Amino acid sequence: GPLDELAAVAGGGPTPAGRVAPVHLAGPAEAMCLRVLPALAPLVADGLRLRVATGLTDPLLDELRAGRHDLVLATTRPRGRTLVSAPLADEEFVLAAAPGWADRLTGRSAADLPAALAAVPLVTYAEDLPIARRYWRHVFGRRLSGSAALTVPDLRGVLAAVVAGAGFSVLPRYLCAGELASGALVALHEPEDPPINTVFLVQRPGAPENPDVPRVRDLLLTAGRTW
Repeated sequence: GPLDELAAVAGGGPTPAGRVAPVHLAGPAEAMCLRVLPALAPLVADGLRLRVATGLTDPLLDELRAGRHDLVLATTRPRGRTLVSAPLADEEFVLAAAPGWADRLTGRSAADLPAALAAVPLVTYAEDLPIARRYWRHVFGRRLSGSAALTVPDLRGVLAAVVAGAGFSVLPRYLCAGELASGALVALHEPEDPPINTVFLVQRPGAPENPDVPRVRDLLLTAGRTW
C-alpha cells in the first residue's frame, strides 16, 4: 500500500508488518523533555520507534522490574541485583530567585542567607522539600525549617513560577542555565562544592530481545557525558 511505498522512499527499513517493537523508556518529565528526547531525535528520524513515560523513580523502577519499560532514568541507584544501572549524568543544584528577590538578598554571607530566605516564599517539587533540604544540609550544614509556599510536581513549573517572581527554589543547573545566563534568574549563592545528584540509566539484566534497546542506551550514555 501507500505506506509501504512511503517507507521504501524514506529508506525506512522493513515494512510496518516487520517492524521492530518500540523501545519503552521512562524517567523524570523534565529530563526526558529537555535532555533525552532531543538526544534521541536522530534515532527517531532514522526509524526508531519510541514510547516514553514519565514519573517518579521508585514506581518507574517497579514497572521496569515488571517488564513495562526497557530503560529507566533513575535519580537514585537501585539497590539489589534485580536491575543493572550505569551512571548517566551528574546534576548540579543551584539556589536561585528572580532579580526582584535577589536584590533584597545580595551581600548576605552564607551564614546569614538561610535566615534571610526564611522570609521568602519557597517554591518546590514536593511537600517534603527533597532538593532544598539536601542543599541546606550540604551547603549550609543545617536543617531547612519551614514549608513550601508552592509545590508543583514538575520542575519546569517550579522554574516558571520562580522566574515570574513567586519566590526562590533549588533547581538543577541544566534546567535553568538559560535563565541564569539571561538574568531572568539569579544564583543566590555559588558554593565551591555544590550538591550534585547522579542520574542512572537502568535496565533488567541480560541481553534485551529488542535490538533497538542497546542503540538507545549507548546513545544516551554518550550524550550524558555532555550534560
